[in-house]
Amino acid sequence: MLVSSEEIMAESAQAYDQVIAQAKAQNALNTNAAQTKRVKNIANKLIAKAPLFRADCANWDWEVNVINSDEVNAWCMAGGKIAVYSALLTELNLTDDELATVLGHEIAHALREHVREQQSTETLKQGAFQIASLFGVDNTTLQLGQVAANLGLTLPFSRSHETEADELGLELMYDAGYDPDAGVSLWTKMMQLGSGNEGLAALLSTHPADSSRIENLKALAQKLKEQPRR
Repeated sequence: MLVSSEEIMAESAQAYDQVIAQAKAQNALNTNAAQTKRVKNIANKLIAKAPLFRADCANWDWEVNVINSDEVNAWCMAGGKIAVYSALLTELNLTDDELATVLGHEIAHALREHVREQQSTETLKQGAFQIASLFGVDNTTLQLGQVAANLGLTLPFSRSHETEADELGLELMYDAGYDPDAGVSLWTKMMQLGSGNEGLAALLSTHPADSSRIENLKALAQKLKEQPRR
């Protein structure tokens, strides 16, 4: 790949720090103590199991934050930099198991360096490597969609990337003690809410929901329940 792991992790760390600083400046960072504690508790359980899938991630400087936003989204940058947008929790009314499914999926993308692969492809197309140049943050509103775009987080994941993240993410959350059947209930909610929901549109553009995905998640859950947790 044209973009090295070191490049993508360094750029992601710098970009994440700017996102968090902007959120803090706008009083949009971890504004609900109970909500933040819940997200961090679940994320930390998954992070503890992540080295089962990639040993060197035990040395990552993991961070988990909740950003107050109307956008229904969450992501995990290279190196374990996680952000959950508050609307993800409120609009979908997520259970702990469903939230663990989302976090597991996003962590899986980072463990398998899917964004690095995307950026390498974009480098070939554009002849330049730019992850975090312009953040598009004005004085009153966090332009989180623009931030995500500049991080490569709005590029649609390939079908193979999504399948891999579904499989690894569900196994990760299962090993962390959560119910893998939540994958089905989560994506059923996503389909029911649909792309007509403005806040959910960005997430569905990069993570399409359809019946075949739900059937695959159902089969994955059944397979996992037949094996012991690690």
